[in-house]
Amino acid sequence: AACGVSAALSAALYAASFRASDPILAKPGTTGVGVYDFFMGRELNPRLGPIDLKCFCELRPGLFGWAALNAAALCKQVAVRGAASPAMVLVNVFQLWYVWDALYFERAILTTMDITTDGFGFMLAFGDLAWVPFTYSLQARFLALHDPDLPVWALAAAALLHVAGYVIFRGANSQKDRFRRDPDAAVAAGATFLPTKRGTKLLTSGFWGAARKVNYTGDWLMSLSWCLLCGFRSPIPYFYCTYFLVLLVHRALRDDHACAEKYGADWPKYKKKVPSLFVPGVF
Repeated sequence: AACGVSAALSAALYAASFRASDPILAKPGTTGVGVYDFFMGRELNPRLGPIDLKCFCELRPGLFGWAALNAAALCKQVAVRGAASPAMVLVNVFQLWYVWDALYFERAILTTMDITTDGFGFMLAFGDLAWVPFTYSLQARFLALHDPDLPVWALAAAALLHVAGYVIFRGANSQKDRFRRDPDAAVAAGATFLPTKRGTKLLTSGFWGAARKVNYTGDWLMSLSWCLLCGFRSPIPYFYCTYFLVLLVHRALRDDHACAEKYGADWPKYKKKVPSLFVPGVF
């Protein structure tokens, strides 16, 4: 059903993008190749009255569905085992925490590639409405019937990894958000930056002086911690962190290409100042 809704929504959005009022189109979705444009999305920010459909779908239905499926998996485990295991509780808490973070810091998505660059087509519609709730809940669904009953030390290690990932993820994103909203205040607090010919500033201190996509590193560490809570009896729970790694690397490379076009000669200068992509001193 979610796949059908995603396809129907994508078809409606694609058709609406040809309306006479000349909507703002997204560059990736205006190649002239119909199938590709349908997938990427032609219109940048389609609206239904006051509602920005892309912003709404980016957070609301998929994240709520993810949390609901996790809760259902917990209830299933209780029905089967008589109680929820520590691993199941941690997966629910950590992932609900992640959902809360996305909603609480909602304004931060306004500067992400999904919102600023990509159109709203099948790629995002399917991702938001089908892929996120049914793939991101994989760990909880696995634990419902195949809990490995991890020892306390393993649970603690996974929890510490999640916290470390969150500190990196939230710290980096909040630092970037503060700098973009009020760069003068950030500079007064000690932030450094590279000025560009476009008039914008590229942050080169704090988390962003360590690596250009350090927030992706924190995000991935959290995904790994959730998978580790499922033990090592099956590779199935690790599909998520494997897929997520591929997604983040691909997105980082896309962003690097877009920034090279956007900033021109200033981009190599920035990469010289911050040479690492994900991990300081690596790649």
